[in-house]
Amino acid sequence: MRGIFAPVVLAALLASGCTTWSSLNFLTPYKIDIQQGNVVKQEDVSKLKPGMTRTEVKTILGTPLLSDTFHKDRWDYIFRFRKGGTITEERQFTVVFDDDKLKRVEGDVVAAAQ
Repeated sequence: MRGIFAPVVLAALLASGCTTWSSLNFLTPYKIDIQQGNVVKQEDVSKLKPGMTRTEVKTILGTPLLSDTFHKDRWDYIFRFRKGGTITEERQFTVVFDDDKLKRVEGDVVAAAQ
């Protein structure tokens, strides 16, 4: 047993002296790019006009990521992009209705002038 143990320990000590953890970056797990939510484009926001119905807004922007039963007159479109585990882009866009008609929009993308 002693004859096998000594060369293994010697090899481990020699190998550990030649490397550092920073040189072992290839051992880190791969993190994929993740796109979550709705992409709201400026050209789509420009099509929105006050007084539009919910169906018309949904046709232009798509289904909202969040539609809360407690705030039925508000739809939230949220977008996040993670590159390698780090959020590189984050946007939030909100559509507010009054009596089932578009009242106003809020958020990162600006609507066309009224």
